Amino acid sequence: MIVVYDEAFTQHLAGVEHPESPDRVAAVAAHLLREGLFERRLDARAATDRDLELVHPAAYVERVKRDIDALGRGAGYLSTGDTVIDSSSLDVARRAAGGAIVAMEAAVAGDCAAFAVVRPPGHHAEPARGMGFCIFSNAALAAHAFVRARGGRVLIVDFDYHHGNGTQRAARDGVSFLSTHAYPAYPGSGGPGDQSLRDESAVVNVPLPPHEYGTEAFVATWQRVLPEVARRVRPDLIVVSAGYDFAAGDPVGDLGVDAVGASAALGATIAQVAATYCGGRVVYALEGGYDIPTLARAVAATIRGHESATPAQAEWAAVPGPQRLLLERVEASWPS
Repeated sequence: MIVVYDEAFTQHLAGVEHPESPDRVAAVAAHLLREGLFERRLDARAATDRDLELVHPAAYVERVKRDIDALGRGAGYLSTGDTVIDSSSLDVARRAAGGAIVAMEAAVAGDCAAFAVVRPPGHHAEPARGMGFCIFSNAALAAHAFVRARGGRVLIVDFDYHHGNGTQRAARDGVSFLSTHAYPAYPGSGGPGDQSLRDESAVVNVPLPPHEYGTEAFVATWQRVLPEVARRVRPDLIVVSAGYDFAAGDPVGDLGVDAVGASAALGATIAQVAATYCGGRVVYALEGGYDIPTLARAVAATIRGHESATPAQAEWAAVPGPQRLLLERVEASWPS
């Protein structure tokens, strides 16, 4: 698998005590190198204003510039809310967004998969509002850059512990969104009634209990919902918001899921669906995951699972009743 990485990603919030630390991507890169998974590496590039404006209005991009210029040497908060920034944040966030776009371009050119090991993450960044640890919506930008260049349909798949509210806001013009997430955990969106079942730009949310969902249930949920949504959407590209804070023991999430086993199964399931619908074209963009050793192992497991494309099938009966009923209701209500 192609890996997009840039040492510049370690500059954002360097020296600031924060869960979304530079060590996250540095540890992932070092682990991939040790595991022999870093041989097909590409550098990121800075997203241009034209790129960013595929999702974010120019006024928001200017607001980020002003907020960062006003900081001086210290750290502070983006004026839209709870996002911590420092003097490097605009440049690094541009490269994170650009890294996701570079991964998309490589995946499309090679009919293959690419993993953008980027930070800051992006799936909470709404068009005009940075949120959580996110400034620009990396996965959504990669999806809309594909639509701009090629047309067609993109399915964004988000398995992070938290709901990707920002990505959902960008689900339009052929870009669809599918998410599992703890509910009502931060940001409190993506509830069971939050579905938009249109073939052109669907939104499918599968809220999970905030703790102890379990590995078998998590994998079985994805093995049921992803092929079904892909069958309806028929994507030309899959973009994955790859957040690993679902892992047992994660300090910011924790669904009681074995990160390595589940990540391998998710990678293999995604590869199978991509082979069926979009010629194997997949972009992974790193989102959450804050237990750093677990994060590094989970990313490697995703890559190995994707390359094997042979997931062990999880038992549908392991999925708790409320999630089974929700998925069955969503499937029954989808326009044929």
